Amino acid sequence: MPDDAAAARAAAEEESAFSHPPVDADVTAAYGDHPDQVIDFYAPRPGPESAAAPLAPLVVVLHGGAWRSRYDRRHVTPFAGYLARRGFAVANVEYRRGGEPLIPGQQAGPGTEPDGSAGPPPAGRWPDTFDDVAAALDALPALVREALPQADPRRTVLTGHSAGAHLALWAAARHVLPADAPWRTDGPAPLRGVVALAPIADLEVAEKLDVCANASLQLLGGRDRFAERRPYADPALLLPTGIATTLVQGRDDLDVPHQVAEAYAEAAAKAGEMVGLTLLEDVGHFPLIDPAADACAVVAEEIAQLAW
Repeated sequence: MPDDAAAARAAAEEESAFSHPPVDADVTAAYGDHPDQVIDFYAPRPGPESAAAPLAPLVVVLHGGAWRSRYDRRHVTPFAGYLARRGFAVANVEYRRGGEPLIPGQQAGPGTEPDGSAGPPPAGRWPDTFDDVAAALDALPALVREALPQADPRRTVLTGHSAGAHLALWAAARHVLPADAPWRTDGPAPLRGVVALAPIADLEVAEKLDVCANASLQLLGGRDRFAERRPYADPALLLPTGIATTLVQGRDDLDVPHQVAEAYAEAAAKAGEMVGLTLLEDVGHFPLIDPAADACAVVAEEIAQLAW
C-alpha cells in the first residue's frame, strides 16, 4: 500500500491532469458506424514551440482509462492540443470500452462511476476494443488525407497512455499476431515509432500486480479466457516488432507500476529487440499527459526524436 504522502501526491497529479478544459478538435471523422468509432483531428498550430516544416509529423493518440467507458478521449484533448502547439498534426482515436458510457456532456475524472457505484465497471470489450483500434489505424491514411492535409503520414508516431499505451504497442505488433488473428497484417505498420506512456505492456505482470482492479483480466474476458487470448492481445508476447519503441514511465506511478514497463523491455531484449525505457524520478501516472507538468515536455521530446 502507498504511504499517505505518495497517495496525496498521486491524487494531486490526477487532479492537475483533469483540471484543463477540453480542447475542441478541428475535424472529427468516423471510421465506423458506432458512436465511439471516431477520430478527432488537430491541425498543427504555429507558434514559438512549433517547428517550421512544410508538412507536420502525425501523432496518433490512444487514450487510457483501463479500457473502461468512464474515461473517453476528452480527457486527453488538452494533451492533443499541447502536441499541436508543438508543431505536430494529431489524431485522437476513440474506441469501444467496457462498462456503461458517460452521461452526455459529463467530463471523465476522479469520482464514482456514472451509475453512482463505487467500484469500476468491466474493462474492455472483446473483441470490439481490438476491432476498433485495428479499424481506426487501417482507415487513418485516407481520413488524414481528407481531414489534415497539413500532416505527413510518412512520419507517423503512435502514442498512448496507460491502457491506450497497451493498445499502441499492440497496434504496432499486428504483423506478428498469430496467423489466425483477424487483426493480423501482412507487414509492419508504416510508423516512425511508438512512444508508450506508462503502458500496461505486459498483461500477466499487470494482473499479478492487480493493475487497475484486474483490468487486464477483464479485457480478455475473465480468468477462463486469459491464457487463451493472451497471445492475441499481450504486447509482451508480440515481439520483436522491428518498430522503434520508447517507453516513458514515472518511477512513482501507483496506477501502473514501473515493473510492468520493465517486464516488457526485458521481454523485448530476450527477443533481440532494444526498447528505450525512460524512467522519470518523482513522477506518477498522470503528469505524462498533463500539459502543465514537466514530464509532458519530456514526452513531446521523445515523440519528436522519432518524428522529425
